[in-house]
Formats: sequence, C-alpha cells, structure tokens
Amino acid sequence: MSRRRIERSGRRAVVTGLGVIAPGAVGATAFWKRVQQGSSALGPVTREGCTDLPLRVAGEVHGFEAAELIEDRYLVQTDRFTHFAMAAAELALADARVDAERQQPFGVGVVTAAGSGGGEFGQGELQQLWGRGPHFVGPYQSIAWFYAASTGQISIRGGFRGPCGVLANDEAGGLDVFAQACRTIRRGTDVVVAGATEAPLAPYSVVCQLGYPELSLAADPQRAYLPFTDDACGFVPAEGGAMFVVEEEDAARRRGAWVRAVVAGHAATFTGTGGWEKSRHGLARAVRGALDEADCSPGEIDVVFADALGVPAADQAEALALADVLGPHAADVPVTAPKTGFGRAYSAASALDVAAAMLALEHGVVPPTPNVTEVRHGLNLVTGRARRVPLRTALVLSRGLMGCNSALVLRRAGDDRL
Repeated sequence: MSRRRIERSGRRAVVTGLGVIAPGAVGATAFWKRVQQGSSALGPVTREGCTDLPLRVAGEVHGFEAAELIEDRYLVQTDRFTHFAMAAAELALADARVDAERQQPFGVGVVTAAGSGGGEFGQGELQQLWGRGPHFVGPYQSIAWFYAASTGQISIRGGFRGPCGVLANDEAGGLDVFAQACRTIRRGTDVVVAGATEAPLAPYSVVCQLGYPELSLAADPQRAYLPFTDDACGFVPAEGGAMFVVEEEDAARRRGAWVRAVVAGHAATFTGTGGWEKSRHGLARAVRGALDEADCSPGEIDVVFADALGVPAADQAEALALADVLGPHAADVPVTAPKTGFGRAYSAASALDVAAAMLALEHGVVPPTPNVTEVRHGLNLVTGRARRVPLRTALVLSRGLMGCNSALVLRRAGDDRL
C-alpha cells in the first residue's frame, strides 16, 4: 500500500450540515422541536387517489412548496422524492456553509438511498401511455422514476463531479449511505452530500405496499404505530427524509466549519426474509461490527435509536439483539423511536433517525417515543416526555423488510468552532 493510501485511510468523516423534510416539519429546527416534544404528525391519508385504499394512516409532508426551493426546469423532470432530496440537500449545504460555486467540482460527491423511487411520476406517465398513447409520454419518464434520480439531479444542480452513487438496498440504506460516504472520503474526496428521501404515498406505490404483512391498516393515528407494546400492529408508512453534508475532518477544520457529529462506526449484515426471529443475530452482528469500527465498548453507548418495526416478533428480536451485544447495559441505556410520531419512511426512516440522533447529541436530550406508553421486552424506552441525559455516543439501528440490517455509531462533536 502506498504512503498516500495509508494516510488517506485515516481520514475521519464528520457531519457539518443537516437538511430535513419530514411530516410536520420542514427544516432541522422545526424537526427537532417536534421530535423533542414528542408530538405526532401521523394522520389520515389525504393524498389524491389513496383515500379509498385500505391504508388509513400515514406520515404526510404538508407545507412543502417545492417551487419555492427548486427551479422549474428541475421540477418538471423529477418526482416528489427527488424534490425532497434536492430541497433537503440545499438546506444541508446552507447549514454547513458550503459554497457550491467555490468548491472544486471533483472534490464533492453525492450518495443517496431510495427504496421506492419515483412512483408518482411513473404512474402519471403510465396513465398517459394507456389513456392517450405513447406520444403523450414525456422524455423524463426514463429518469424520474429511477432510484438514482436524486443523486443525479443533486450532482447536476450543484455542479458536483466527485464520486456519486445510489443505494437501493432496502430500508437500511439510510444508514449505509454513511458507510459509502466514509469510504469516499477515505479515498480522497473532501465533501459528500449523503442521505435518503422517499415519497411512497401515491396510489400505485401504496397498492404495492399493501402486500407487506407488516403494514399497519389501523384507522386511529394514535394507535396505528405502537412498537414494543402489546398493541403493536405494524408500521405506518411516511414520506420525506434527510440529507447531510459529510466532510473530511481536516478539510472542515481548514474552512472553519462547525462539526455537528462524528461518524464513528458502521456495519451491515443480511439475514433475508422468512421470519423476523432471524434478524436478532444479523442485527447483533451489525451492532458489534459498528462498535468495533468505532473502537467503542457497549457501556459507552448513551442512547439507542431503535428500528422499531411495530411487529411483535421483530420488536422482540431487536430487544434480544441489544441484550446480546450490550449485556447488562441493555436494561439501562435509554432507547427511543421518534419515528412513531412521523412514520416509517422506508430508507429515509433511518436517515431521519440519524438527524434526530445528531440533534439529541447536540442538546443532551433523549426525545420520547410518541403515542407509546406500556412497554414490553425489558427496554428502557423513553416515553411521555424527553429525558435530559449527558450524551456522547449514539447507536442508530435499521432493518429492512427484505432482510438488511445496519448499525451506525455517532459521536458528539461539541459546540466549539473547529
């Protein structure tokens, strides 16, 4: 290995910017206020074409005006999930104080995750095809539905020509983008825009989701998504997501950036489908791998942001995985699942959990798990109201419906300017 490669292998990744588009909150400040308060943004499904379907409750993004944040030429060629991604990326770049025009174009990369792609755009074009004929199908159908659309449009819009990629690896992709960002930084890129957004609340997309036995069809928003309880009946889907600016630490230091969090460790496994009980061992192995990479002992974990699927067998498997790895500490460490207040936005769910974890580390506050009161599985689940706790290290967990497991360790960077 060359000396240059050895030096680069020690390049540490830090997060300097955060942009959030979530149910009930546009922007990181509004998101944190809602998460800290434990208020719920879940409500009846109102999206056109979805109200007569069996899905009754979802986490919808209201008050988001894409035209106020994105130029018309991008709006007409992209789906709602890419609108979310472009807007959140713009917010993250502004938060990091990155001047895109002054960056070396080959020094900025982009990586996003997506599980459903541009379903709403694709459905509209297919309706044109079958209703009016092929001449009425627009040219952007070929790109707008594709999982890579957000990565492509963010890089084109920003003039970013560094390494780009997309992860279409189940819901865990929202954590796995950080592993890809870290690898890219270790290989020499200084800045990576990373994250995940989803927009699965269009008729065709919802019909596809109805095949998931884990989907909650409950009609009461306060009872539809209750993980770790006797009343758990599945998860509530959602739209939105979060984007981040991940930088090489020394490069961030040179430009005087404020580091919001350190990406300390990550690991992923695959256990496949065929029973949530199997996810116990896969998730535990991912957690061990993330702790090893972070050089972190189980006792150093100050808070866990749970996957919290809301299926009894999956919830039990997650609790057992934590007990397997954390040992006696598992009964004491605070666990939270803010997503019960804004829904499970597939690959974007874990990205929103990372946003919540970063903000929790900054403020020294563990947010509550909305709507949940009676807790099973021996977890120290934070419910009711936020808990003020000294926080230095957070563990974020994610599992996908198709069997991916992922764990991410974040460390607090402090409030000082580098």
